[in-house]
Amino acid sequence: MAKIPVGISTCLLGKNVRHDGGHKHSRFCTGQLARYFDYHPVCPELEAGFGVPRPAIQLRQQGEAVRLMESKGERDYTDEMTHWIDGALPGLEHLRGYILMAKSPSCGMERIKVHNEKGRTIHRDGRGLFADALMRAYPLLPVEEEGRLNDSHLRENFIERVYAYDDWMRLNENGLTRAGLVAFHTRHKFQLMAHDEPGYRELGRLIANQKDEPLETVAERYIGRFMEIMKVHIRRGAHANVMQHMMGFLRDALSDSDRAVICEQIAAYQREEVPLVVPMSLLRMAQRRRPVSYLEQQEYMAPYPEDLGLRNRI
Repeated sequence: MAKIPVGISTCLLGKNVRHDGGHKHSRFCTGQLARYFDYHPVCPELEAGFGVPRPAIQLRQQGEAVRLMESKGERDYTDEMTHWIDGALPGLEHLRGYILMAKSPSCGMERIKVHNEKGRTIHRDGRGLFADALMRAYPLLPVEEEGRLNDSHLRENFIERVYAYDDWMRLNENGLTRAGLVAFHTRHKFQLMAHDEPGYRELGRLIANQKDEPLETVAERYIGRFMEIMKVHIRRGAHANVMQHMMGFLRDALSDSDRAVICEQIAAYQREEVPLVVPMSLLRMAQRRRPVSYLEQQEYMAPYPEDLGLRNRI
């Protein structure tokens, strides 16, 4: 399987591109994820021509505007950065996800310090100039900060979204059709149900009534809401509900004792005694024993490569 194109802050790959000549190597990114992600490294400050080493920079509030300024000086880098960003963004449209460096005035996704004209911190809810432009230009793109990937739930959610968005992009590259849109919705039904059941039903109605509007209009509304739903954290009870739903499709493959064991493990998962992989493995074994075509289509069964071990930790 071809690797998925994902953007990443260059310093996370161990490259010495930071202002002090150092890096922020992420072993998770260059180890496990690199087996499946084809990285597109970007260092906005370096590529905008600021050099290495270079003075540290910060966000400063000047009236209504936020400027990118030298931390210990008056040099303003905003126009240079903005010019570079305008030229760089069109070359990122092929990406299926992006991993940013936290706390950076160029790459930070959230909680970035903003200073006054004297360099004093006035609030911490800024966003790096490049990160902000990226997320505005590509609002559907799954974006996450490397540090937040240490959280098992955030990590699993980000990677699940990357694979779902890759599916959507490939659907469009091959030529979007109404039948293709229906097929996309069908294979992601259980995922949507787990993330947000009312949202799942909302998208089902949109698909059912899609002939009332032009395909492009329906598709735009659909994927915008789809990616919103996929951001919702899945509760254990929602996973349990989907797994019990799956058991209904597997009734011919399950003996009474099989069903009892799976129910026990689903209940144990809800009590936080076992990870999700335990009951899911039992359901997948039953599916292999007597395949059900509808379940075979469901991305929920294997939303990303199994050897990433993501369901071992949620």
